Amino acid sequence: MSATSGDNIGAAGKQAVSASDATKTLVMRGNRLDSRDLFSTEREIIIAHGEEHYRLRLTSQNKLILTK
Repeated sequence: MSATSGDNIGAAGKQAVSASDATKTLVMRGNRLDSRDLFSTEREIIIAHGEEHYRLRLTSQNKLILTK
């Protein structure tokens, strides 16, 4: 099973459009994703859940913080 990521949400919570937007394929093993795959290029990702957007950040101490 694989999941596709490509959301790029701007500061106002609206989807930003640029020519450099890329789609990334993530491999799931059972119900697991490796965080190294999620944060291979960025230290923050946006998770869309229904109408809400959440930020998952990787800290300098290698901890995860999820905020709304």
